[in-house]
Amino acid sequence: MQTNFTPAQLANSDTREADKILRACVHCGFCTSTCPTYALLGDELDSPRGRIYLIKDMLENDRVPTERVVKHVDRCLSCLSCMTTCPSGVNYMHLVDQARHRIETQYRRPLFERLQRAFLAAILPRPALFRFALLGARMARPFRSLLPRRLEAMLDLMPAHLPAPSRVSLPQTFVSQGARKKRVALLSVCAQQVLAPRIDEATVRLLTRLGCEVVIAKGQGCCGSLTHHMGRDSRDMMKANIDAWTRVIDKGGLDAIVINVSGCGTTIKDYGYTFRDDPVYAEKAARISALAQDVTELVATLDLVVPTSVPELRVAYHAACSLQHGQRVLAAPKTLLAKAGFTVVDPPEGHLCCGSAGTYNMLQPEIAAQLRARKVRNIESTQPQVIAAGNIGCIEQIGAGTGIPVLHTVELLDWATGGPVPDALSAFCESAAAE
Repeated sequence: MQTNFTPAQLANSDTREADKILRACVHCGFCTSTCPTYALLGDELDSPRGRIYLIKDMLENDRVPTERVVKHVDRCLSCLSCMTTCPSGVNYMHLVDQARHRIETQYRRPLFERLQRAFLAAILPRPALFRFALLGARMARPFRSLLPRRLEAMLDLMPAHLPAPSRVSLPQTFVSQGARKKRVALLSVCAQQVLAPRIDEATVRLLTRLGCEVVIAKGQGCCGSLTHHMGRDSRDMMKANIDAWTRVIDKGGLDAIVINVSGCGTTIKDYGYTFRDDPVYAEKAARISALAQDVTELVATLDLVVPTSVPELRVAYHAACSLQHGQRVLAAPKTLLAKAGFTVVDPPEGHLCCGSAGTYNMLQPEIAAQLRARKVRNIESTQPQVIAAGNIGCIEQIGAGTGIPVLHTVELLDWATGGPVPDALSAFCESAAAE
């Protein structure tokens, strides 16, 4: 694609990067075949190629974002399926991130949208506030029909019951069982701490059982992903994590930084890019990104011994977009589940997003609901007994649309290697034992 940025514009690092990305695009349209919003809406401007044209025009001509541009950029899930499909290596992720930041800083949204986005940006990265908000949402449920559609959709996503807080997220070190093979830091993810602390508990049990010393670093917090994809500057959150993990590295070294939420993992693996021009953080951020691994990437390097017998289960593996497209982790989760004794099936249209996408299901509830229904139909067509996924957003989104238990991959691996039966499968296991 030909570009016409001026020398003055190209003096800016972000503009130079946008120019490089745009020039890589050859208009082939392969991305339209795998874009979820294009599949649903059939509008060229709701495809990656169409959005690239809009973003190019906005950046090249230094235009203030228009309502039309905002509408179609907002509809993008950042699922990054287009990047997997693209034969030219167009880094759409970095381009759409630039567009979102420009929209956030230069476009004035309607009042309700501004308030909703500010509310989500304030509470989601802070577990205590998020828990308080969820408790407050219970009181609003009886009045949901009186609320605007977006607030109604947010209430529909709130869990009926909240688990008690877990001490696993507190700064501490979990010693390995037996000889220590690796020393790793685990990111205790903000929303997951509140919605499903059982996932971190299962992760710690599994990793320590496999010979890892697990550190929960003091000072770590939100990775910045949720607010970053809303176009907000999240670098202070990212710096806090970089500093926290750097202190751990300096004190005793680390073999890996383990993330069990794939959306967060994609962002942390990109810290090096985010801080590429920062004289203080560039080197530290690159080191953190190099150490970052999805939990299944790490477990795949360890000796996964399955000492216990678990009931035969047909597991539909949902590949979270941020894991399969953002991180290109494809085989490890399914290989590990199969090694643990489960029958793993791939649902049709596995490349398409479930509609969660961070805050997307709250900001674009109609499209998100259609994508969830499509995803659930495809999963249920394989007749699984349980669904496995590697991202809390997907787990909550899909779980709201089906009666089939949805668990994190590590919960099943923990169970198979000697951990407790996941609560969602206790009735099934009791029934299997009775037979």
